[in-house]
Amino acid sequence: MTYLIPALAPEAHHEHSIEIEKSRFIAWLAHAPTPEGMTRLLAQAHLAHPNARHHCTAFIAGAPNEQNAIGFSDDGEPGGTAGRPMYQVLEGSGVGQVACVVIRYFGGIKLGTGGLARAYSRAVLEALEHLPTTTFTPRTPRRLKVGFAHEADVRHWLSGYDVPVDASDYGADGVVLTAGWPQGGAQPPLEELHARIKGALEVLDSRD
Repeated sequence: MTYLIPALAPEAHHEHSIEIEKSRFIAWLAHAPTPEGMTRLLAQAHLAHPNARHHCTAFIAGAPNEQNAIGFSDDGEPGGTAGRPMYQVLEGSGVGQVACVVIRYFGGIKLGTGGLARAYSRAVLEALEHLPTTTFTPRTPRRLKVGFAHEADVRHWLSGYDVPVDASDYGADGVVLTAGWPQGGAQPPLEELHARIKGALEVLDSRD
Protein backbone atom coordinates (compact mmCIF):
# COMPACT_ATOMS: atom_id res chain seq x y z
CA MET A 1 0.00 0.00 0.00
CA THR A 2 1.41 3.36 -1.01
CA TYR A 3 0.51 6.67 0.59
CA LEU A 4 1.62 10.30 0.67
CA ILE A 5 4.20 11.66 3.11
CA PRO A 6 5.64 15.17 3.53
CA ALA A 7 8.43 15.85 1.02
CA LEU A 8 10.57 17.66 3.57
CA ALA A 9 14.13 17.29 4.85
CA PRO A 10 14.50 15.79 8.37
CA GLU A 11 14.89 19.14 10.16
CA ALA A 12 12.62 21.17 7.87
CA HIS A 13 8.99 22.14 8.38
CA HIS A 14 6.18 23.64 6.32
CA GLU A 15 4.48 26.69 7.87
CA HIS A 16 1.12 28.38 7.46
CA SER A 17 -0.54 30.99 9.70
CA ILE A 18 -4.03 32.38 10.08
CA GLU A 19 -5.58 35.05 12.31
CA ILE A 20 -8.98 34.67 13.96
CA GLU A 21 -10.42 37.28 16.36
CA LYS A 22 -6.94 38.74 16.89
CA SER A 23 -5.47 35.34 17.86
CA ARG A 24 -2.70 34.08 15.61
CA PHE A 25 -2.51 30.37 14.81
CA ILE A 26 0.76 29.17 13.22
CA ALA A 27 0.71 25.62 11.87
CA TRP A 28 3.95 23.68 11.40
CA LEU A 29 3.98 20.38 9.50
CA ALA A 30 6.96 18.04 9.29
CA HIS A 31 7.93 14.54 8.18
CA ALA A 32 7.74 12.18 11.18
CA PRO A 33 8.38 8.49 10.40
CA THR A 34 8.62 7.88 14.17
CA PRO A 35 7.08 9.58 17.24
CA GLU A 36 10.49 11.14 17.91
CA GLY A 37 9.84 13.35 14.90
CA MET A 38 6.95 14.92 16.77
CA THR A 39 9.17 15.48 19.80
CA ARG A 40 11.81 17.26 17.67
CA LEU A 41 9.24 19.44 15.91
CA LEU A 42 7.68 20.52 19.21
CA ALA A 43 11.10 21.40 20.63
CA GLN A 44 11.83 23.52 17.55
CA ALA A 45 8.47 25.27 17.90
CA HIS A 46 9.11 26.09 21.57
CA LEU A 47 12.54 27.44 20.66
CA ALA A 48 11.18 29.62 17.85
CA HIS A 49 8.07 30.80 19.73
CA PRO A 50 8.84 30.72 23.48
CA ASN A 51 6.25 33.39 24.31
CA ALA A 52 3.27 31.75 22.60
CA ARG A 53 0.32 30.80 24.83
CA HIS A 54 -0.11 27.26 23.45
CA HIS A 55 1.82 24.71 21.39
CA CYS A 56 -0.81 22.11 20.47
CA THR A 57 0.21 18.92 18.66
CA ALA A 58 -1.00 15.96 16.62
CA PHE A 59 0.90 13.29 14.73
CA ILE A 60 0.57 10.08 12.71
CA ALA A 61 3.97 8.35 12.63
CA GLY A 62 2.98 5.68 10.10
CA ALA A 63 0.36 5.02 7.46
CA PRO A 64 -2.69 7.31 7.59
CA ASN A 65 -5.06 4.42 8.37
CA GLU A 66 -3.02 2.96 11.26
CA GLN A 67 -3.63 3.59 14.96
CA ASN A 68 -0.35 2.38 16.49
CA ALA A 69 1.87 5.48 16.46
CA ILE A 70 -0.47 8.44 16.85
CA GLY A 71 -0.99 11.17 19.43
CA PHE A 72 -2.32 14.64 20.14
CA SER A 73 -2.23 17.28 22.88
CA ASP A 74 -4.32 20.33 23.77
CA ASP A 75 -1.44 21.97 25.70
CA GLY A 76 -3.69 23.87 28.08
CA GLU A 77 -6.58 24.59 25.75
CA PRO A 78 -9.99 23.21 26.89
CA GLY A 79 -10.08 19.44 26.45
CA GLY A 80 -10.86 18.26 22.94
CA THR A 81 -10.64 21.71 21.32
CA ALA A 82 -7.18 21.54 19.74
CA GLY A 83 -5.22 18.29 19.56
CA ARG A 84 -8.08 15.98 18.59
CA PRO A 85 -9.49 18.28 15.86
CA MET A 86 -5.96 18.66 14.50
CA TYR A 87 -5.51 14.87 14.49
CA GLN A 88 -8.84 14.34 12.74
CA VAL A 89 -7.76 16.67 9.94
CA LEU A 90 -4.47 14.78 9.56
CA GLU A 91 -6.29 11.45 9.58
CA GLY A 92 -8.66 12.54 6.83
CA SER A 93 -5.92 13.98 4.64
CA GLY A 94 -4.47 10.66 3.47
CA VAL A 95 -0.98 11.84 4.47
CA GLY A 96 1.10 9.61 6.74
CA GLN A 97 4.36 10.04 8.68
CA VAL A 98 3.32 13.57 9.54
CA ALA A 99 3.64 15.71 12.67
CA CYS A 100 1.90 19.00 13.36
CA VAL A 101 2.26 21.81 15.88
CA VAL A 102 -0.16 24.72 15.98
CA ILE A 103 1.30 27.65 17.88
CA ARG A 104 -1.25 30.10 19.27
CA TYR A 105 -0.71 33.70 20.29
CA PHE A 106 -3.81 34.72 22.24
CA GLY A 107 -5.40 37.93 20.99
CA GLY A 108 -7.57 38.69 23.99
CA ILE A 109 -10.91 37.47 22.59
CA LYS A 110 -12.19 34.08 23.74
CA LEU A 111 -13.38 31.86 20.91
CA GLY A 112 -15.36 29.28 22.88
CA THR A 113 -14.89 25.55 22.53
CA GLY A 114 -16.49 25.33 19.09
CA GLY A 115 -14.57 28.32 17.83
CA LEU A 116 -11.27 26.87 19.08
CA ALA A 117 -11.90 23.51 17.42
CA ARG A 118 -12.72 25.22 14.12
CA ALA A 119 -9.67 27.48 14.34
CA TYR A 120 -7.19 24.68 15.01
CA SER A 121 -8.77 22.50 12.32
CA ARG A 122 -8.65 25.32 9.80
CA ALA A 123 -4.99 26.08 10.53
CA VAL A 124 -4.01 22.45 9.84
CA LEU A 125 -6.31 22.07 6.84
CA GLU A 126 -4.93 25.16 5.12
CA ALA A 127 -1.35 24.13 5.89
CA LEU A 128 -1.98 20.73 4.30
CA GLU A 129 -3.30 22.35 1.12
CA HIS A 130 0.19 23.63 0.27
CA LEU A 131 2.28 20.86 1.87
CA PRO A 132 4.78 19.33 -0.59
CA THR A 133 4.31 15.57 -0.63
CA THR A 134 5.80 12.47 -2.20
CA THR A 135 4.55 8.89 -2.57
CA PHE A 136 5.88 6.39 -0.03
CA THR A 137 5.95 2.63 -0.58
CA PRO A 138 6.36 0.47 2.56
CA ARG A 139 9.12 -2.08 2.01
CA THR A 140 10.66 -5.12 3.69
CA PRO A 141 14.20 -6.46 3.14
CA ARG A 142 14.51 -9.43 0.79
CA ARG A 143 17.81 -11.18 0.08
CA LEU A 144 18.62 -12.52 -3.38
CA LYS A 145 21.77 -14.56 -4.00
CA VAL A 146 23.24 -14.67 -7.50
CA GLY A 147 26.57 -15.44 -9.14
CA PHE A 148 28.87 -12.61 -10.10
CA ALA A 149 28.06 -13.07 -13.80
CA HIS A 150 24.38 -12.29 -13.19
CA GLU A 151 24.68 -9.42 -10.70
CA ALA A 152 24.36 -6.61 -13.24
CA ASP A 153 21.37 -8.28 -14.90
CA VAL A 154 19.58 -8.73 -11.57
CA ARG A 155 20.25 -5.13 -10.55
CA HIS A 156 18.87 -3.94 -13.90
CA TRP A 157 15.74 -6.08 -13.48
CA LEU A 158 15.16 -4.78 -9.94
CA SER A 159 15.59 -1.21 -11.12
CA GLY A 160 12.94 -1.78 -13.78
CA TYR A 161 10.43 -2.63 -11.05
CA ASP A 162 11.56 0.28 -8.85
CA VAL A 163 13.03 -2.06 -6.24
CA PRO A 164 16.10 -0.50 -4.57
CA VAL A 165 19.18 -2.49 -3.60
CA ASP A 166 19.95 -1.49 -0.02
CA ALA A 167 23.02 -3.68 0.58
CA SER A 168 25.47 -5.95 -1.27
CA ASP A 169 27.37 -8.75 0.47
CA TYR A 170 30.09 -10.41 -1.60
CA GLY A 171 31.32 -13.92 -0.93
CA ALA A 172 33.48 -16.50 -2.64
CA ASP A 173 30.60 -17.94 -4.64
CA GLY A 174 28.53 -14.86 -5.48
CA VAL A 175 26.74 -11.83 -4.06
CA VAL A 176 23.71 -11.42 -1.81
CA LEU A 177 21.65 -8.38 -2.77
CA THR A 178 19.31 -7.03 -0.08
CA ALA A 179 16.37 -5.53 -1.95
CA GLY A 180 13.69 -3.21 -0.57
CA TRP A 181 10.69 -5.33 -1.53
CA PRO A 182 7.31 -3.56 -1.76
CA GLN A 183 4.63 -4.58 0.72
CA GLY A 184 1.22 -5.34 -0.75
CA GLY A 185 -0.02 -4.32 -4.17
CA ALA A 186 1.39 -5.69 -7.41
CA GLN A 187 4.53 -7.71 -6.73
CA PRO A 188 7.61 -7.92 -8.98
CA PRO A 189 7.34 -11.36 -10.68
CA LEU A 190 10.25 -13.39 -9.39
CA GLU A 191 9.45 -16.18 -11.83
CA GLU A 192 10.34 -13.74 -14.61
CA LEU A 193 13.72 -13.09 -13.02
CA HIS A 194 14.32 -16.85 -12.55
CA ALA A 195 13.65 -17.38 -16.26
CA ARG A 196 15.77 -14.41 -17.27
CA ILE A 197 18.90 -15.70 -15.58
CA LYS A 198 18.02 -19.38 -16.18
CA GLY A 199 17.35 -20.24 -12.56
CA ALA A 200 20.70 -18.97 -11.23
CA LEU A 201 18.93 -17.24 -8.34
CA GLU A 202 18.49 -18.20 -4.69
CA VAL A 203 15.94 -16.37 -2.52
CA LEU A 204 17.25 -16.41 1.05
CA ASP A 205 14.00 -15.84 2.88
CA SER A 206 10.86 -17.88 3.51
CA ARG A 207 8.48 -16.12 1.13
CA ASP A 208 9.31 -18.37 -1.86
